[in-house]
Order: sequence, then structure tokens, then C-alpha cells
Amino acid sequence: MTVRGSIVDIPTADGTADAYLAHPDDDRAHPGVILYMDAFGLRPHLQRMADRLAAAGYTVLVPNAYYRNGRAPVVRLPEFIDPENDDTIFDRLIPLLATLTPEATTRDADAYLRWLAESPLVQDGPVGLTGYCRGALLALRTAASHPDRIAFAAGFHGGNLATEHPDSPHLGADRITAELYFGHADQDEALPPEQIDRLAEALTAAGVRYRAEVYTGALHGYTQADTARYDAAADERHWEALLGLLKRVLPA
Repeated sequence: MTVRGSIVDIPTADGTADAYLAHPDDDRAHPGVILYMDAFGLRPHLQRMADRLAAAGYTVLVPNAYYRNGRAPVVRLPEFIDPENDDTIFDRLIPLLATLTPEATTRDADAYLRWLAESPLVQDGPVGLTGYCRGALLALRTAASHPDRIAFAAGFHGGNLATEHPDSPHLGADRITAELYFGHADQDEALPPEQIDRLAEALTAAGVRYRAEVYTGALHGYTQADTARYDAAADERHWEALLGLLKRVLPA
């Protein structure tokens, strides 16, 4: 399926968010999906991921979650990202990550979902979410804050999903009505086993429909082909899970 991609601007309560939009090039409405970026931000690799989803029959929005600090790329990174050989990368990213508070995430989700609902390229009805790294956290928060708008939410190599902090995203489990899927990395310092267990316990107690799998041997960031932590086998497993979930819960 031929795909069309463009940059769009989304009015939000805090300004204007730039975003990448990918959709089948047929001028028809398709189910909507929000792809929440990882910590490295909106860049060509995420656009290619959105294009692959669009080729499966979806209208995909990839917001620049750092828009309060400028248009993408907010932080200019090399074509191949290897933080272990450049310890300044996270020094530049940490202040941006700090702006993604629970309150800001909810306000932004309001804007993204409203924009999709008003777009002639998006079918009426609930949308899907998929998120990577910090994006998995944003997807989980959005599923809790907008239960009537979300059909499913998937998170891959997500970090800090079930901490002991009072605003940890897993604490919103009792508000979630969407179906969830998680592809955890088993070598992920951002989501150690105790957090995986805590997340599962919260979702089970809340009666949330979910499936969580641990990808053996995978590092945090395994889906991101422009980084040193990419794992081709784990990435393909992620695509099989995500596309299977889309086909079943939000068929194109």
C-alpha cells in the first residue's frame, strides 16, 4: 500500500505540537494510531515505523512530545545513536524528559485525540496507542486518562512503568478499559523484575485485559534500528505482536 507522510501542527493547551502523520495514500479514513516516541525524540527512524503501520492500513500520528522546547529535532543526534560512546546525549535529554509530567501528558493527549477525531483521514471511534521507551509510559498514562477513547495500548521496552513514586503510571490501572500489551526487555535497567511484577499485579487486580511478555536477551531500546541497542529478532517479534493486536482489536 502506498503511504503518504507529512508534518502537521496540533494546537495544544501549551502551544503547538509538531507531529509526523503517515496514512495510506487513498484519501479514505482509516483507524487512528498514536505512536509515542522514545527518549531520543521524533526523527527519521520513527517516521519509518509510522510508515510501516500506515502501510498496514492505519492513520498514524507521531507527536513531538518535546514541542514545548522547540520543533523536532529538539536535540540533534547522530544518525547512529550510541550513548555509551557519548555521555553527553542523556545530559541533553534529561531536562526534556522532565517536562513530560502526568499533567502535561494528559493535556497533550487531549489535543492529539481531538485532532485525530477531527481529521477526515481517521475513522470514527477509539484509537490505538503504541509507545517505546518513555513512550510506553505515555501510552499507559493516556489509556488511564482517556479510557473512552483508547481501544488498545502497547508498550515496548518501557521504563519506570511501576515505580514506588506516588505518581507512578501503574497506579492508574483501575481507570483503564483498553486492552494492553507489553514487550519487556529482560536486560532493562529502566524496568527491573520487581517493576514488571508490580505492573502485572496492578493490572490483574484492576481486571485489565493485558498480555506481557519478556523478550529474552533484549536490551532497552531493542526496536530502535538507529541505536546501538537494536535487536533485529526482538524487533520483528514486536512487529508481529503489534500488527496482530491491531488486526484483532482495531481492524483496518
